[in-house]
Parts: sequence; structure tokens; C-alpha cells
Amino acid sequence: MKKLMTFVALLSMTSIAWAGSNRASTDDRLDHAGRVIHEIMSAPDRGIPQEVLEHAKCIAVVPHMLKGGFVLGAENGRGVATCRTPNGWSAPAFFTITGGSWGLQIGIEGVDLVMIIQNEEGMKHLINSNFELGGDASAAAGPVGRHASADTDWKLNTEVLTYSRANGLFAGLTLTGAAIRRDDDSTEAIYGRDISTRRILSGEVTVPNSANAFLDAVRDAKAQAIASN
Repeated sequence: MKKLMTFVALLSMTSIAWAGSNRASTDDRLDHAGRVIHEIMSAPDRGIPQEVLEHAKCIAVVPHMLKGGFVLGAENGRGVATCRTPNGWSAPAFFTITGGSWGLQIGIEGVDLVMIIQNEEGMKHLINSNFELGGDASAAAGPVGRHASADTDWKLNTEVLTYSRANGLFAGLTLTGAAIRRDDDSTEAIYGRDISTRRILSGEVTVPNSANAFLDAVRDAKAQAIASN
């Protein structure tokens, strides 16, 4: 009996330590995602065009998507997303991204991924948290610069625009076959319980303090884009 009680106590301590570590890791991911947005938009001529940001339903960031050749580590394949609501940008929802064809970005360490979800269908896929880029949801490399070219179909036919940043270079990324799934561990680490992605992205959930920097970066990105017009 004494051994059983000791085992239970050790298991409890391990669970608490794991939860704390996971919370710290998720907080760090939120901060890093905010820095990615800020740094991309600090150079408007090489950033996300104003028209794309104004048209965006949701914005998702995966900081350090790749690390070490072809291998996707669990931490490096995790991202955070926010969607527009009648009251502003929603609290963050968490997801994982695995597999897919990464084109010329394969083998580059520390690639940051940004996804712009452009319409209601793309938002539905993100809320369901179980879809494939280029399969269930149409995806294409996003335009770069102050303004998006009027002679492209980036707005009409594509649900998700994808971008990557590596070694200071920011560009549209062709990303096909990548699977997007809900990140249960990060969701529970931030919110303390299991909350549906739908509730989070529809604005029903209070924004946690740890997400303020990320959401400020998203708001500032649009403001910077408009100011650069």
C-alpha cells in the first residue's frame, strides 16, 4: 500500500511538472509567433500585401516549422491561429502540421510558416482542425509586397495562402499535402480544460494574457499595411 501511494505521488508530481513545462512551451510559441508577424511586416516591400491582410478571415503561424533536414519535430510542427470575430480577433487556437511537400524549403533549419485563411470555407476547415492543404482546402503560395497584383487569382480561388521565412528571406511557399490537426496538449495547457476549436475561434473564449503579444502583432500588421498604402 505504501509503495502504491508513493507511486501515485510520483505520478502526480510528474504530471504537474509536465503540465508546467507544456504551458511554458506554449507561451513561448505564442510570443515567437507574434515576433514572426512583427518582423515580417517591418519591411512592407517584402511583407504580406495590404489587400491580403484586409481580406483575411484567419491568420495562422507555425514558428520554426522545420529543424534539421526532412524531420518534423513535435514542437517544430505546432502552430497558433486567430480568426476575425464581430468583436475583433479571437483567442488563439492551437494545431499541429505534419507531412506534405515543402518544395525548396526542405533542408532549411528553422523555417517560419504563415498561413492566411481567406474565406469562410477555409475558416471552416481550420475550425474542424482536420484537413489537408492542397486536398481538402485549396492552397497556394501567397503574393509578397505592399500590394497584391490585380491580375492573379489569389483572392478568387484559394482558401489558404502560404508563406515561409528562412534566413531572413520571406516568400510565398507552395505547401501541398500537409495535414492540419487540433493540438489538444497546447489547448489544455493554455485554457486548463478541453475547449472546442469552434468556440475559441468564434470569439466565445476570453483571450488569455499570454496571447496578448501575438494578437497585438496581428492587429499591428493590418495597421502597418494600411499605413504603407
